[in-house]
Amino acid sequence: MCRLFGLHAGSEPVRATFWLLDAPDSLADQSRREPDGAGIGTFDADGDAHVAKQPLAAWEDHAFAREARVLKSTTFLAHVRYASTGAHTMVNTHPFEQDGRLFAHNGTFADLERLDGRLAELGVSNLVKGQTDSERLFALITAESRRAEGDVGKGITRAINWIARELPVFSLNLILTTATELWAVRYPDTHELHILERLPASSGEAAPLDARSSRIRALSKDLGRSRHVIIATEPMDDNPEWRALGGGSLVHVSPDLVVTTSYPFPAEPAHRLELSELSPSAAASQKP
Repeated sequence: MCRLFGLHAGSEPVRATFWLLDAPDSLADQSRREPDGAGIGTFDADGDAHVAKQPLAAWEDHAFAREARVLKSTTFLAHVRYASTGAHTMVNTHPFEQDGRLFAHNGTFADLERLDGRLAELGVSNLVKGQTDSERLFALITAESRRAEGDVGKGITRAINWIARELPVFSLNLILTTATELWAVRYPDTHELHILERLPASSGEAAPLDARSSRIRALSKDLGRSRHVIIATEPMDDNPEWRALGGGSLVHVSPDLVVTTSYPFPAEPAHRLELSELSPSAAASQKP
């Protein structure tokens, strides 16, 4: 299953060190579960987006994902991909960038031809460079955000509601970031998504952030001294403040780290896909 990680550190850029393939799995497990891509998105001091990513098929060098990189940003977005749609190529690797925003998705849905028709109607077919359902979902959000005069929350809501109404859906979990804001969706409740609002140490030496999942690790001394919010596929340390997002939730983290949760989507998509309905490759990519 794909791994998502989003971090919002507020208004001041912080340094964080990332590993994108840091699992303690046995070699036997790794041989069956190597990723199809990995990437990290950040923003520079001018608010411009930057993405470092690499398609990682089984025959390719995994040094990109295994080696640590030190990055500085106000928001971070990391993704490790297990492909359900699209080849193992750079253009299909997350995160994606559109209109200066970054996006990553964990899940799959069907009837991409119908979605392609909708994107053509909205005049954004040119935003889709690869074959993934994820990039198409992002393009729909971008189109709806443009129609909402740049309101990303409205764009996400309109896009997810259209897909829930019109297409067969397995999972639409996503994280979208700008230099100053972060949004996350868990829809419906197929895959988990978790949030941590982490406060700085109240006394003594500040403990650094050391967040580690089965694939992604983030380490930052800066974040031991400042408040921040993390969204992740799974809890990444033993902090008891981690909590699971409810199915159907839309989370917004503002520039000053105020977290708002709403439930603007239908309880169930019109056609909810079961694992047994997916193709063998898609089903393998969606298993926990």
